[in-house]
Amino acid sequence: MRFTFLHAADLHLGSPFRGLSLRDEALSRRLAGASREAFVELIDRALEEKIAFAIFAGDIFDGDWRDASIALFFNRQISRLAKADVPIFLLKGNHDADSVVTKSVVPPDLARQFPTGREGTFELPELRVALHGRGFSHRAESENLARALPPPKSGWFNIGVLHTSLDGRPGHTPYAPCTLDDLRAKNYDYWALGHVHAHEVVARDPYVVFPGNLQGRNIRETGPKGAVLVDVADGQVRDLRRLIVDRARFAEIALDAAGHDDAASLLRAVEARAGGEVREAEGRPLALRIRIFGASPLHVQFAADPARWRDEIEAAAQRAHEDVAIERLLFETGAPPSAPRFDREFDFAALLDACLADPGLREAALAALGTIEAKIPAPGLSLGDDLDALLREARDLALARAEGGGS
Repeated sequence: MRFTFLHAADLHLGSPFRGLSLRDEALSRRLAGASREAFVELIDRALEEKIAFAIFAGDIFDGDWRDASIALFFNRQISRLAKADVPIFLLKGNHDADSVVTKSVVPPDLARQFPTGREGTFELPELRVALHGRGFSHRAESENLARALPPPKSGWFNIGVLHTSLDGRPGHTPYAPCTLDDLRAKNYDYWALGHVHAHEVVARDPYVVFPGNLQGRNIRETGPKGAVLVDVADGQVRDLRRLIVDRARFAEIALDAAGHDDAASLLRAVEARAGGEVREAEGRPLALRIRIFGASPLHVQFAADPARWRDEIEAAAQRAHEDVAIERLLFETGAPPSAPRFDREFDFAALLDACLADPGLREAALAALGTIEAKIPAPGLSLGDDLDALLREARDLALARAEGGGS
């Protein structure tokens, strides 16, 4: 007996792209539609592979919706699998738990959904496959759902389906926690997990797999995204193949400005690094976060006119590919110890540093910030918490303007 099945999770359909402030409206629209396009691509590829069945291990939706358009979109796509006689199995996660998505979602003739509040098993007798799982009835599931799953069906290929953080993963709330030993104790042949957005093969005996989410949505979700295809022969997993279907990418570039004494050199470095990310993205639209750090003579120029530098750096990145945009530009530079002085008798930079060290200046600055806070309708705002950063920025801006004016 040989077959291939699809394991996907964390589609987050209906989720917006967060943290984007792109000025290219056309590119912004392409990124906004990437999640849906990735799902269409997933169904296309699954049909090409002639999969025997499909598992969606939670967080199909990003939450409840204002209208039914996102559910109708999902149903249209999985109906393509159903028309090809591909059984579909759905599990609810924290984002689409019973308490979150309260409306009717998927007709029972399209897919089978694991129960919530109790364990459930589905069988595919023609393949001798049994699938065991339990979905979330409420968002903040703290119970170990693995322990109560039923024993394996003897002589069949058994799959466990859970939405879980296991014993914890960075950046993910510890929902439905369990351990690898809990999973192994069930003696299943494959664990189809969801919740963790990074692709991870946790174990191979048995296979315990997070496919990762289908489409990166912010700068914390970088790199290729998609699902996995699992090839089974004679009751054993023979191969696990990633199915990359994302339609846009996020990437981060950290560039040390210390080695660049002039703007042309720095911009060439930005173009080269962006070009590398473009090649990795294989032609997909790319949202870049660029962090410029280190001590450099260019520091005062960055401080004097950050808007101009954003334009220059974005233009350099787009020379690598037109579908590149700056998600965010961070300047974390400082002036080098050998920064030029205006003349031998007057060291303006040293004078500014002395001012910053003056307790009287700090006291006056805090009083001025307090006056500003009182006029801003933002409860809890405390500009004084960032006093050191604000003073350094003022120092750099004053130095930059003085250098630009020649006095």
